[in-house]
Amino acid sequence: MRIAVTGASGFIGRHVLQALVSRKGVEAIAVSRTAPGDWLPLGVRQVALDMAALPTDPFDVIGRPDAVIHLAWGGLPNYMSRGHYEVQLPLQYRFLQRLVDGGLSSLICTGTCLEYGMRSGELQEFLPTDPRNPYGFAKDALRRQLEFLAVERGLRLGWARLFYMYGDGQAAGSLYSQFLAAGAAGASEFPMSGGEQLRDFLHVAEVARSLVALACDAPGPWVVNVCSGRPTSVRRLVEGWLEERGWSMKLALGRYPYPNYEPMAFWGSNARLTQLLGRA
Repeated sequence: MRIAVTGASGFIGRHVLQALVSRKGVEAIAVSRTAPGDWLPLGVRQVALDMAALPTDPFDVIGRPDAVIHLAWGGLPNYMSRGHYEVQLPLQYRFLQRLVDGGLSSLICTGTCLEYGMRSGELQEFLPTDPRNPYGFAKDALRRQLEFLAVERGLRLGWARLFYMYGDGQAAGSLYSQFLAAGAAGASEFPMSGGEQLRDFLHVAEVARSLVALACDAPGPWVVNVCSGRPTSVRRLVEGWLEERGWSMKLALGRYPYPNYEPMAFWGSNARLTQLLGRA
């Protein structure tokens, strides 16, 4: 089975490539604008492609894979930028439409928990979406566009809503990377929010394994939360990181305000994910 990964040089993409190369009978193709480097596993072919300058036959260019895991998205982590729907949305749809026009039969596309909007509590896939920021809106709009395309063209579409991830290779401005940098520098304290917000956290390697399993063994159509299914406070998460490393660094709680684009307490249900992977 041949699987192409877009956004392959990014945080999630690197882990997805590692998960793919560990599976027997799978050929991984890394699609990225970034030049090959240490992010590219040995033996994996890289295809340079820019969605803003598409060739007429991108499906041929990326090697006519059996499935595509689509991770690429620009403009992050600024969730409030209009560029998500003014720039990214049309770019993304045009690229994916051309892949389908070229013969792509199976697509796994990553969405976001922000599609659910300002809804608190456990989030299940049957709930209506109500995005309240440009990023969530653009992702939700892309899903709707692709669902129309899938019906028309017989595309097996999987939509994986991601929640909160952490792990090696995350952007320098992320909570996890800032925490590691502070500890490595021997800081006496780590400034953060009050930490009482409840979220659904999952290590990126586990997210990657789930995406690969879904792509290989559970062809669409489906919409699924890729999450732990457990509410965890940000404070408890960071305290756990401290315990793992045995650092004496103190948490300077309340230094930063809580974000205003998401509710204080929400997490995902992973029942459908468990069901899909169990069937696989």
